[in-house]
Parts: sequence; structure tokens; C-alpha cells
Amino acid sequence: MEFLYEYGLFLAKAITFVLAVIAIIIAIAGAATKQQHKKGELDITDLSEQFSETEEDIIHALLTKEEFKEKEKADKKQAKAQAKADKAKVKADKAQANATKDNEVSAADIAKEPSKAHVFVIDFNGSIDAKEVSSLREEVSAILSVAKPEDEVFVRLESGGGMVHGYGLASSQLDRIRQHNIPLTVSVDKVAASGGYMMACVANNIISAPFAILGSIGVIAQVPNFNKLLKKHDIDFEQFTAGEFKRTVTMFGENTEKGKEKFIEELEETHVLFKNFVSERRPSLDMAKVATGEHWFGTTALTLGLVDSIQTSDDYLQGKSKSHKVVAIKYEVKKGLAEKFSKAASLSAESFLGKLLQRNSIFPG
Repeated sequence: MEFLYEYGLFLAKAITFVLAVIAIIIAIAGAATKQQHKKGELDITDLSEQFSETEEDIIHALLTKEEFKEKEKADKKQAKAQAKADKAKVKADKAQANATKDNEVSAADIAKEPSKAHVFVIDFNGSIDAKEVSSLREEVSAILSVAKPEDEVFVRLESGGGMVHGYGLASSQLDRIRQHNIPLTVSVDKVAASGGYMMACVANNIISAPFAILGSIGVIAQVPNFNKLLKKHDIDFEQFTAGEFKRTVTMFGENTEKGKEKFIEELEETHVLFKNFVSERRPSLDMAKVATGEHWFGTTALTLGLVDSIQTSDDYLQGKSKSHKVVAIKYEVKKGLAEKFSKAASLSAESFLGKLLQRNSIFPG
């Protein structure tokens, strides 16, 4: 028993020491991470290639060996014929360019094989504070640096809304695409309500899944008040401001009728701005009918004019991949060495404690 007691004491000291060291390492790594300027990079995925590979895999699985061989021969023959036709066209274009003295297009430019138009895909899954706008602005800037009028930007949007200024900025980022005369399509598979719909209405075209939730063109604010509780316990709350309406309502002070009226007035002003924003981009909407703060499912939203068609994002992109090159653009912040080390240390600590607890469970006392 004495041996077990001494061993347990030693084990406790060892655990304490190890945990202290790990805590110091995590603290240092965390401080280094905060000081380090986070940089991100663009992740580009060729969705057209993924669709094509999936299609080929399924066809391969469905066909017999003989049928698959025949298909390969037919595909090679078709590709050879297409290459021959393209070569003949390039040769004819060169001849025409050389024959025309005042032709502004060079033979080298004509020789370039015309590429497909692009569909650039962006995902926006919005939180309450719309912090995802920091990645959105990078994605939009990257696309605008290469996009042409024949291209298209496709946004898979999912958000129940949130802070006005955050979603106002997110909407402005999408508006940059419209200002550059690039067609913009927004797809709503699940929800685009309130600030989410503020973003969606910027698009030239809005598509929605049948049971997606849209609308909620309204403004809400909820403020708890603990003034009665403080009074009950004889706790004074003092607040000092310069300006009559620097603070209209408060959580701890006694709210006045004048302050409440001013607060409601500010909400109404925000609602008017919201309605005007939507109305400017979708003038056919009956704002008196849709700007009540209600939300609707996709099929009803279509009849109200909130969306243009009922379709899922998957179906839309799969169809576009037949005629366009579909590319997904995502901006991701790279984790620094200190952040990776901090995460690894945290996981190691959890693993170490788990093993110790497992080992100690075999001791009877």
C-alpha cells in the first residue's frame, strides 16, 4: 500500500508537470498565432472534370466489355473528326486574315483554339455576423480579374440573415459582379432569408429548391432588460452619455418611452432601406405583399416573384457543364506553423490524458 501511495503521488506530480508544460506551449503558440498576419490562398476545383469523370465511371460500369470497346472506338473517331474540323477552320481563318490587309486580329490570335465560356462557382454559408464576407471579397476579386461578359458567376447561397452592416457588405460584393456586366446567378437550396435574401436579390437570376426558405424582408431587434432584477437586489446602474440618443435602449437601465420610440424609428428606417434595396433590384415585386417579414417556400416564392425558377444547384451546374467549363473558387486562410503546433499540442494533451485515465482505471485504490 505504501508503494502504491508513493507511486500515485509521483504520478500526480508527473501529470501536473506535463500539463503545465503543455499549457505554456499552447499559450506561446496562441500568442504567436495572434501576432502572425494570416494569409490565404485560392483553391480552384474543376467541377466539369468531376462531372465528366463520374459520367464515364457510370457508363463504364453499365456497359459490357464489348460495348465499352465500341464506345471507345466511336469516341476516338469523333475526337479525330473534331480535331480535323478545328484544324481546317484555323487554316481557313489564317488564310482570311492574311488576305485582309486591314484585319486587326493577328494570325496568332486566330490560331488559338476558342475556349469554352466559364461558370465560376462560389459558396457562401453565412453566419449571423457575416464574417464569411472576408473570403467572399477575395473570391469576387479573383474572378473579376479574369471573367469575361460571356462567363457567369454562380453563387450557392445559404443564410438565415444576421447583422445589417455585415450582409450589406456581402451584398455589395456581389453587386461588384453586376457592375462588371458579368451575369450572376444565385442558387438557394435550403435558406436565403432576411440578409440572405438581401444578397440573393442582387442576382440577374435566382433559382430555388422547392422547399427552400426565402423572404423575411424585415428587421428585428431583441434586447433583454435586467433593470427590475437589479432594483430588487438594491443594485444601482449608472450610464453616462453625451447626446440625447447616444443610447436609446439599455439592458440594465430603465428604458424610457422616448428611447423606445426612437429605437423603433431606427428599425423602421432600416426596414425602408432594405425594401428600397430589394425593390431596385427586383422592381416587379409587390413590396407591400412581400416585405412583411414573412418567409415562404420556394414554390410559393416563385409565384410571388422572389425567385425566377425552381431548380437545385446540382441540376443547374450539371447542365451548364455540357456547354461551359465549370470551376469552383474558394479562398481559404492558411494555418501558420504556430497555429498547427498549437492544435497538435492540444490534441496530444487530450490523447495523453485519455491514456493516463485508461491506465489508472486498472488500479483498485
